[in-house]
Amino acid sequence: MTLPNFFIAGAPKAGTDLLYYQLDQHPQIYMSPLKEPNYFAEEVRLHNFHPSLRALAEPGMASLRKYLDAEVLHKKFGGIITELSDYKRLFAEAHSEVAIGEGSVCYLWSQTAASSIAEIIPKARIILVLMDPAERAFHQYLKSLSDGTVSHSFSEHLELGLKDRSEPDSQLRLFNPFLAFGEYTEQVKRFLKCFPSVQLSVSLFEDTQADYDSWFAGILSFLEVDSNFRPSYVRVPSKPNVPAGSSEPLLLPKDRARLVEYYRNDIQELQGLIGRDLASWLS
Repeated sequence: MTLPNFFIAGAPKAGTDLLYYQLDQHPQIYMSPLKEPNYFAEEVRLHNFHPSLRALAEPGMASLRKYLDAEVLHKKFGGIITELSDYKRLFAEAHSEVAIGEGSVCYLWSQTAASSIAEIIPKARIILVLMDPAERAFHQYLKSLSDGTVSHSFSEHLELGLKDRSEPDSQLRLFNPFLAFGEYTEQVKRFLKCFPSVQLSVSLFEDTQADYDSWFAGILSFLEVDSNFRPSYVRVPSKPNVPAGSSEPLLLPKDRARLVEYYRNDIQELQGLIGRDLASWLS
C-alpha cells in the first residue's frame, strides 16, 4: 500500500499551490495528481456544505468519480476524497520516489486532519507556510472576486465575515472558514501535539519572498531529496486573475486595522509558539 510520506498542509493563499507544482517537477518526488484531495479533513465533506455551496459542489462529485476510475490520472485541481480506496488510487503510480506527497491546505485549519494523519502515517513530514492573516484574508477575497463568487468590496466582505464569525456553526460557506483560516495558533498546536518538531517545517510567506531559492532548497532538504534541484516557473490555476482593463483592489488601511485587531491575540501567542518575530503582522 502506497500512501504519502509528506503533506503540504497550509495555510491557504500562502504560496503552497506554487510549492506543490514545483515539487511535482522533482525527479525524486511524487505528488498526488489531484491537488486538494482533503481526505484527512473530515469537515470537508459535502454534507457539511451550506446549501448555497453544495449546489456548486455536487456536479463536481460525478466528475471526480470518473476521474478516479480512469487508469491514468492527469493533474486536477480540487476534489473531496472520502474513501481510503480512492485515496490510494492517487498514489498507485508512485514507485521509487523518495518523497511522496499531497497538498490540502484545509489540513491546517481542520480540527481532525493532524490526528488522522498521525494515526495512519505517524512518520509523515508536514509543511506549513503561514502568511500574515490580514493579507491572507485579502488574497482569499481576491480569488473569490476573480472567480465571480463575490462582487462586493473587501470592506463589505470583511463586515459580513466578522458578522458570520460571531455566530459560527459547522457548515462550510462563503464566510466560514474565511477568517478562521488565519487563526494559526491552535492549528499549529494540533500538529505539534501529533508530530515531533523534527517532522514539521513551519515557515512564513515572507521567507519565500526574501529568498525563494534558499527557502525552496530548505524544503527539499527537509524532504531529504536533492536540494540542488531548481524547478521551472509555473502559473498556478488558483492565482487570481483580474479582468483586463481593471486595477487590482488594494487592502485599505482601515480594513487592515480591523483585521490586525481581530487577530492580535492569536498573533502574539503564535510568536512564542514558533519562535518568530511577527511584529510586521501587527502593524
